Amino acid sequence: MKRRTTLKMTAALALSSMFGGAALAGSHSADPIVIGAVAPKTGPLAGGAAVTHWPNIRLWAEQVNARGGLNVDGTMRMVEIIEYDDQTNPGETIKAVQRLATQDEADFIIAPFATGLNIAAAPIFARYGYPQISVSNITDQVEDLASKFPNMFFTLGSTSAFASDVVRILSEMRDAGQLTGNRIAMVNVADAFGIELAAAARPLFKEAGFEIVYDTSYPLGTQDLSPVVKAAKDAAPNAFVAWSYPPDTFGLTEQAIIEDLQVEAYYTAVATCFPAFGARFGAQAEGILGAGGVNPDSEAFKEYAAAHEAATGAKPDYWASATTYASLQILEQAIEAVGLDREAVSAHLKEATFTTVLGDISFNENNFNEAFWTVGQWQDGVFRGVAETGREGASSVRVKSGWGS
Repeated sequence: MKRRTTLKMTAALALSSMFGGAALAGSHSADPIVIGAVAPKTGPLAGGAAVTHWPNIRLWAEQVNARGGLNVDGTMRMVEIIEYDDQTNPGETIKAVQRLATQDEADFIIAPFATGLNIAAAPIFARYGYPQISVSNITDQVEDLASKFPNMFFTLGSTSAFASDVVRILSEMRDAGQLTGNRIAMVNVADAFGIELAAAARPLFKEAGFEIVYDTSYPLGTQDLSPVVKAAKDAAPNAFVAWSYPPDTFGLTEQAIIEDLQVEAYYTAVATCFPAFGARFGAQAEGILGAGGVNPDSEAFKEYAAAHEAATGAKPDYWASATTYASLQILEQAIEAVGLDREAVSAHLKEATFTTVLGDISFNENNFNEAFWTVGQWQDGVFRGVAETGREGASSVRVKSGWGS
C-alpha cells in the first residue's frame, strides 16, 4: 500500500486567487478538509484509473483550492487529498479505506475505481458512515447494495441498461439491413463487471433473435488474447461484443486487426472511449462501438475538457472522466449545503438535485442516478454518445466498414 499526500494549493496561489477577484465568503481556516482516495496506481487497472480517476480528483482539488476552498458553515477550508494505491487488489482496497477512516481520520473518502473494488470496500464505507458516491461501478445489484449499504450511490448506470442498449443498437442495425445476420461472438473479462454484463446480455440477445456463436471469458490481466480473437473469427460472427476492461480493450482490438476480423459491428467496453484508443488505432477505430459516451458538442463538456487538459496535460476520456468529475461536484455541493457531518451529507445526497458538468443529477429511492450514457462510437476522430438514458445529444450509429489503414 503506497501513500501520497497532496495539499492542492500553494500559499502564493491562494493569495493570487483571492486578490484576482474570486468571490470568497466568510473567514478562512488553516485546517483543511481531508479527503481520501483509493484506486489502482499499479496492477491491471492502473492504466484505466490513470485516465479516468486520478486526473479528475486532482483537477477538482486544484479548482476548489484556487477558489479559496469549500465554504463550510461560513468558513473557507482548503481540501487535502490523501492517495493510496490499492494495486488492483480488493484486499488492499479494504485496508486502505480502513486506514483512511481510522488512522488518517479523513473527513470523506472518494469511492474506489472498478465495480469489484467498490463492492469490496462498501462494508468499510458503511461501518464508518462515509457516503460512497461510486462511478466506476456498473451493476444490477443496485437495489440489494443500496439496502445493505444505505450510503452507497451509483452514478454511471446499470448492467442491464448497458447490455440492453448494445442489443437494441445491434437489433436496429439488423432491422435496417446494416447487420446482415444474427451471429454474435461475445467475450468477457472474468471480473464482476464482465461476468455481470455477459450474464445480462445472453438472454437479451436470445430474446432479440440473435445466436451467440462464440461465448467465452478470460482472466483479468490476460496478456495474450490472440486465441480469443482467432476462435471468435472462426465462428464467423456478424458482430463482436467484448465486455472488457482497458488492457483487454486495447489487446482485443489489436488482435482483431491482426486477424482481420471482419464484422459489421465491433464493440469493446471500458477504455474504448479513451483518447489514447483513438490515437493508437487512428482510422482503424472509425465505427468502433464502446461503453459510455458523452455529447462532445455540449458547452459544459468542452469547458470541462479544456480545464482538464490545461491542468493535467491530457484530454479526459469520453465517458467516465466527466462522471468522476461530476461525482466530486456533487460531494462539493453537499458539503457546502450541510457541512462536514457525513450522515447529513448522505441524507442530502438522497434529497437534492446537483448541477454538474453532465447536467442535473439526482438519485432515486435506490441511490441510483437514472440519467447516463450507455453506448458511444468513434466517428470522424471523436467518440460520440449514440445511446443514453435521460441525456441529450446522441448521434446516429454508423456501420463498421473494415479496418481502414
